[in-house]
Amino acid sequence: MAVTAQKTTTKQLNTVYIILFAISSGHFFNDSIQAVVPAMFPILEKSLNLTYAQIGWIAFMVNMTSSVMQPVFGYIADRRPLPFLLPAGMFMSMLGLIGFGLAPNFSIILISVLFIGLGSAIFHPEGSRVAYMAAGNKRGLAQSIYQVGGNFGQSMAPIFTALIFVPFGQRGVLSFVLVAFFGMAILSFVSKWYKNQAMPAIKQSVKGTEKNGKRPIHRKIKIAMLLLVFIVFARSWYSAGITNFYQFYLIGDYGLSIKQAQIYIFIFMIAGVIGTFSGGPLADRFGKRNIILLSLIGAAPIAFILPHVSLIFVAPLVFLIGFIITSSFSVSVVYAQELLPKKVGMASGLTVGLAFGMGAIGAVFFGTLADLTSMKFVMIFVSLLPLLGFLSLFLPSDEKVRELSVEA
Repeated sequence: MAVTAQKTTTKQLNTVYIILFAISSGHFFNDSIQAVVPAMFPILEKSLNLTYAQIGWIAFMVNMTSSVMQPVFGYIADRRPLPFLLPAGMFMSMLGLIGFGLAPNFSIILISVLFIGLGSAIFHPEGSRVAYMAAGNKRGLAQSIYQVGGNFGQSMAPIFTALIFVPFGQRGVLSFVLVAFFGMAILSFVSKWYKNQAMPAIKQSVKGTEKNGKRPIHRKIKIAMLLLVFIVFARSWYSAGITNFYQFYLIGDYGLSIKQAQIYIFIFMIAGVIGTFSGGPLADRFGKRNIILLSLIGAAPIAFILPHVSLIFVAPLVFLIGFIITSSFSVSVVYAQELLPKKVGMASGLTVGLAFGMGAIGAVFFGTLADLTSMKFVMIFVSLLPLLGFLSLFLPSDEKVRELSVEA
């Protein structure tokens, strides 16, 4: 019995890199599929004569479906882990891709992206759980490896636009069905490890929780989670403004072509990939709350001047903003998981999911605002959002989080 317990502890301390890289690859495929939606915006605007508000509604549908449902699936998975949901979510996204590629009008597009969003919602909580369990004692690094796959997938949107959708149009979306097949194969491998290695430990944990009874969540933890979600929401609104609408600002105010505008969006997003990967190890060394604080406050002055500079300065500025503001992406997930260590799926769903849902609302708001005013006004408004990072000063320190999680 003692030997078994010792083996279990050793397993928990070891970082299972093959699973981390596999789930990161699955995250890449999942978010590449989701990136197809904003990548098609410049094409759909012309081919279907969509307004900025309609484009905002498409972004709202895919992000809100993905976001709002993530905490729901996370809550379900916390009570009863379901490894098969990983490949099942990818299959759902594949159905959405087929509909999106063949959609003749705005209504069918909305239905199709709903399926893509639902597939992403199914994937993310279980993906975060797998990364958490495979992390050992390197949670910051593990979340960075996992999240960088998703951010890299999202960063491919400008490349998809320039190389696939501009020459091939809407039907080019159908080529991503092959991406979904690859994703299902990798996630089937991960779900098998999840089932064979992790499920016994999870079931034991669930039994222990039922035996000891449910403890109410500490009031300070609830307040910290609400504050964290709001901070992540501010970051998501800023990212939604840049990734969905900055390309139109570049086309309209700087006179760039669709392909040229995609270069700057790609720079912003690939900088986000680097920032996401760097944030986890930095948080392991300097503290999670400190990185969350610095990521928004550090980006605020650069974001403020971005709409006012000449084109020659745009590339270095969007790179710096992308790197700094996303350095807390994986960190905020780990911070939430440590606030709610017995509800890892729901914590991940709230930070990655629900907060992105707020970003979806932002996309609708920005699109409507652009129709009523101008795209430059929207970009100036967006540039003020990182200032909300000062709210991070009210988050509990890492040491206080550990104390609260023990009491919970």
